[in-house]
Amino acid sequence: MTNSGAEGLNWQRLNPWTPVVLGGRALVIVALLGSEEASRGSSGRQATLYLGIAILAASVVIGLVRWLVTKWALDGVTLRIETGLLRRDARQLPLVRIQAVDVVRPFLARVFGLAELRIRLAGGGKSGGRLTYLSEAAAVDLRARLLAGHHGLDMATPEPAERPIATVATGRLVASAILQPATLVAIVMAGVLLALESISPKSANGAETGTGVTLGLYLFGLARVTWRRVATEYGFAVGAAPDGIRLKRGLFSTVSETIPFARVQAVRKAEPLTWRFLGWCRLEVDVAGSPGREQGTRSGKVTKALLPVGPIALADELFSNLLGLQQFELSKPPRRARWKSPLSYHFLAAGDNGLVAAGSCGRLKKVTTWVPLEKVQSVRRVQGPVQRLLRLATVHVDAAGRDVRAEFRDRDVHEADALFEQLVVQSRSARRAVSGRTHAVHGPLADVPPVTGPTAPVPPANGDGALGDGAVGEAANGDGAGVLSGIGQPLPPPPRS
Repeated sequence: MTNSGAEGLNWQRLNPWTPVVLGGRALVIVALLGSEEASRGSSGRQATLYLGIAILAASVVIGLVRWLVTKWALDGVTLRIETGLLRRDARQLPLVRIQAVDVVRPFLARVFGLAELRIRLAGGGKSGGRLTYLSEAAAVDLRARLLAGHHGLDMATPEPAERPIATVATGRLVASAILQPATLVAIVMAGVLLALESISPKSANGAETGTGVTLGLYLFGLARVTWRRVATEYGFAVGAAPDGIRLKRGLFSTVSETIPFARVQAVRKAEPLTWRFLGWCRLEVDVAGSPGREQGTRSGKVTKALLPVGPIALADELFSNLLGLQQFELSKPPRRARWKSPLSYHFLAAGDNGLVAAGSCGRLKKVTTWVPLEKVQSVRRVQGPVQRLLRLATVHVDAAGRDVRAEFRDRDVHEADALFEQLVVQSRSARRAVSGRTHAVHGPLADVPPVTGPTAPVPPANGDGALGDGAVGEAANGDGAGVLSGIGQPLPPPPRS
C-alpha cells in the first residue's frame, strides 16, 4: 500500500476496498431498473439484467482507476494529496491553515469498516481535500495527527479527550420534525378536502380530486424532508474538548466533526411557533469556512446545529457553559416602532455587553442572534422612508457570510447614531484584543497552563501564517483572528441535561 516518492515521502494509497464501495453506489440504479422492469412484466428482463451488470462493472472500474491514481503523504507540516488520470490534481494542505477535519462514514462504507476524511481549510472555496476511503482506524489516527500538527504539537500527541455534554432523544427529534409549519399546511389542506366532501360530494368531485392530488404530492415532499432531517440528525450528540465543539450525528451515514471555537462567527437560537408551547428551541452556530454538500451557501457561510431541538434551559446552558458566552438583557425599541413593524414588534429587542452584540426578531418564529464583536466585518446604519417619518433607524452588525448579522432594528434615531459610533469602536478594540483566551467564544477552558504533549518543530514563516516561538496559542485562520488551541486543558463539569 505504500511506496516512496521521488522526494523521499512515504506515499500511501487509499484502502483497497475503495473501488468496491464506490462501485456499490451503482446498486441503487440497478435496483431501480430492476423494480421498474418487474412492474412491466417478464419481457426485456434479460436486457435490463445486462444493463445493470454493465453499470455496476463500469462503476467498479472507475473506482479502481480512482484508487490507482490517488495517493497521499504527510510530511510533518503539509498534507499532500495527488489524484487524477487525465488531469492530475496535486494539493498541498498546510497544517497551520486547517480549520476542521471531519470523519464521515456513509452506510456502505460502514459495512466494510471504512470512513471518509474531509479536510477544510481557512479561506473556504475548494481549497480543502478528501480522502475517500480509509479504514476507520486509519482515518481517526490521521485526523488526530493533523489536528496535533495544526496546534504545533508532536504528531504522536493523542487527540484530547472529549466530555459528553448533551444528546437528543429520538422521540423528541421525530416530534420536532413533524411539528413544523408545513405540517399545519397539510392539516389545512386535509380539512378542505373533508369540507368539500361534506358540503356536496357530487358537485365538489372535480375540486376534491385536484386538491387530493396536490395534497398527495405535498405529503410526499413533506415526508421526504422530515425523513431526511431525522436521518441526518439521528443520534445527535454534542461534546466539549479543548480544541473545539465535537458533534456526532447520522443514522445510515454518520458524521463526526469538530468546530473550533475561534471559527464561530455567530450563534443563533430559533423558537418556532409550533415548538413554543413545549418550551423547545434550536441552537445553531455560523462557522466561517467552505460550505459542504449538506449545509451552507456559496457565500462562505456554514450553519451547524449545536442543538437540533431541546429545552430552552439546555440551550442556555450550552450557550454559557460550552461556548463561554454570557446572557444579557436586551432592550425593546420605542413604542412608535409598532407602526413600522406591527407583526414583529413583540419580538424586537437588541443590546450588547461590550463583547457581543445581540438582536432578536421574527413574526411567528422568534430568532435571536449573537455576534462576537471581534468577528464584525461591518457596521451599517439604515433608515427607510417610514423610519424617517417615525424618527427611527436600524443598525446592522455584520459578520462573515451572507445574512450573518445582529440587528438593532427600529431604534430611536439618536440611539442608532450613538450605537453606530460605539459598535465601530468596540469592534476595533475587540479585534485588537484577540489573543489566546480573549476570544468571545472561547469554550470551557480553565486558567491553567496549556498543552501536555511535546511541541513540534516550528515551520518557517510563509504567506499563510505560521506558529511562532513554538507556541500553541495562535495561527492565522483566514479571517484576521487567531485560532484558539487549548489542547491539554481540563474541562469543568458538564451542564445539567
